[in-house]
Amino acid sequence: MSAFALFPARLQHAIVARLGWTALRPVQDLAADAILAGKNAVVLAPTAGGKTEAAVFPALAQLIERPVAEGAVGVLYVAPIKALLNNQEERLGTYAEMVGLRRFVWHGDVTDVEKRSFVRDPAELLMTTPESLEVMLLSQRTPAPKLFRDLRLVIVDEVHAFAGTDRGAHLISVLERLARVGQGDLQRIGLSATVGNPEEILGWLRGTSRREGVVVDPPRPPSRREIRVSLHDSIPALAQEAARRAVGKKSLFFCQSRAVTEAVAERMRGQGTDVFVHHGSVSLAERREAEERFHRGQDACIVCTSTLELGIDVGDLDRVFQANAPSTVASFLQRMGRTGRRAGTVANTTFFCEETEDVLQAAALVELAREGWTEPVRVSQRAFPVLVHQIFALTLQHGAVSAERIWDELHVVPDFSGIEQSELRSLLAHMTREDFLFEAGGLLSMGERAERTFGRRNFQELYAVFSTPVLYRVETGTGRELGSLEQAYVDRLVAEMSAFLLAGRAWLVETVNHEEKRVRVRPAPGGQKPSWGSFVPSLLGFELCQRMKRLLASDDEVPYLEPPAAHAFAALREDMGALLRRALPLQMDSGAARWWTFAGGRVNHTLKYALELSQGWKVVADNVQLRIEGDGVTDERVRAAIRLLQTDEFWDDSQTGRALLARLPPYRLSKFQDVLPAAMAVETIETYLLDVKTTRQFLLSVTTAAGE
Repeated sequence: MSAFALFPARLQHAIVARLGWTALRPVQDLAADAILAGKNAVVLAPTAGGKTEAAVFPALAQLIERPVAEGAVGVLYVAPIKALLNNQEERLGTYAEMVGLRRFVWHGDVTDVEKRSFVRDPAELLMTTPESLEVMLLSQRTPAPKLFRDLRLVIVDEVHAFAGTDRGAHLISVLERLARVGQGDLQRIGLSATVGNPEEILGWLRGTSRREGVVVDPPRPPSRREIRVSLHDSIPALAQEAARRAVGKKSLFFCQSRAVTEAVAERMRGQGTDVFVHHGSVSLAERREAEERFHRGQDACIVCTSTLELGIDVGDLDRVFQANAPSTVASFLQRMGRTGRRAGTVANTTFFCEETEDVLQAAALVELAREGWTEPVRVSQRAFPVLVHQIFALTLQHGAVSAERIWDELHVVPDFSGIEQSELRSLLAHMTREDFLFEAGGLLSMGERAERTFGRRNFQELYAVFSTPVLYRVETGTGRELGSLEQAYVDRLVAEMSAFLLAGRAWLVETVNHEEKRVRVRPAPGGQKPSWGSFVPSLLGFELCQRMKRLLASDDEVPYLEPPAAHAFAALREDMGALLRRALPLQMDSGAARWWTFAGGRVNHTLKYALELSQGWKVVADNVQLRIEGDGVTDERVRAAIRLLQTDEFWDDSQTGRALLARLPPYRLSKFQDVLPAAMAVETIETYLLDVKTTRQFLLSVTTAAGE
């Protein structure tokens, strides 16, 4: 029997009469069975595969069968970005309205008047972000205990974008606090198109819930995909070819940085296709205009960062383009999944690469996807920066709080489950000594130093775990807002001299008003790219890099490479294939050694610090190799050094661990890092940069015998 028969008559009628549906999809049938049975679930389906309805329809069924208490919210829909909320607003509003219910969207762009109206008369379905939930819990103007006293179910869209991140730890922390307010076993539903370890994600999402859990992942029929990988000698050449292929079609062009996004868009304009830009520094009005005009048009391309990777609906697409290559299989599949939705069309991606290494990375992503592999999400159990954030949040929520209550409320969060109570006491003592907390009568409250650091604009910095940069509004002489620039970039601008790219066009600076945080501009004939980058290195995963190595070491055909890419790839194979087929791919070069590990950034950085510690050499690491320099660097000594790293004694020695951590660079990964004791701050960097477990496993596969 279809789960449709379990829906209330009112919902059945609405689905048939209003939506014109004749049946549920398999994923919707299976999900409805699980959700109506009261289970927690992770629901997997491709983009546009019906995930939203799979969760929302049974949620509405529950609200119809058992109406929520007056003045309360019954169901939460949480999304990782505001753009996804805005995109789903009308859709979920229609679903709620067609059965006589209401939904409300709460995020930073919603007016205070609208929010106050909602608090007075709440909708049954609330759409929001983790940060806005934090605002509601902390704000004295929002009666959270009353508002969430009858909360039954939460739907987390794009759950893979949360799991294993600080925002994910924040989300689960907030959900656990809401569960305490509601005094019930909060049912949790996660939605995703691509995740490699759904059972682990389900375990993370369930938190303290004692409900049975299930992964809903119906078989997917095999589908044809069209992949092309091309190679170009520059961004202008890449953009020109993309513009040629985009004519007459609707396409998304994904780029790995805002700078490349702007450069590509500028070069594509005037080539026969309407070109729009979509990234986080483009103003909301510009982004919405791009989405709306793109939705209506038939000959248009949006050049974007990952802002359009998540499930934002921009209508039917003909093509997905990718500048160079994303860093994960999940991103590749998510982006390609935006195409092939119409009957008679196929999912497709065309990679436009600048370097042969990008061709190799793109091919490795495609091969891993063909093999059915997707990255597992690494869920942290010792998220110290978010623990600090939640300690501050509890002091604000309750005014003052005991160490015992902090432990009771937070140790149940999966992302803190590896932290011992003694470590929490040590952290609280440190925060008190450093005046981040104030202790009186056994209760902890916000200290003066914390108020100075995070108390601006009514503690707005404590609503989110990510840092909010100081932004300057960029606008034209007519007052049209184009977007924003970070202060570090604005500080280098000179009026009537500096030019930059934003929203896909070049602008000349007219004036900079630091008091009002405003940059006034006019169109310019050319511009330089704003420096959007970060100093924290980009680390590719172990499996991806190993697949790159296997491609180079094999003679397997790669049929989707276009001629220039195929020729460059063949040359790279010719150059490196024999070397990589050795058990130890080691090259000696003028007193320096190159070890071509293809082990990924975290393993290579672990090896780098281990070699520097044990040998005193200088080692430079990237995702595929280690360059080793110093006195006495010979083939024999490098092999001997690797043999030392293959021993358990080296890694099990407590002095090794301390010495490795002492060598880590002071990367700033969280705004709460400075609150932590030194050991916990270093561990935060270690978690990002190093992977001792995988490194030790990798070393077991290495043969160091001479003559290899």
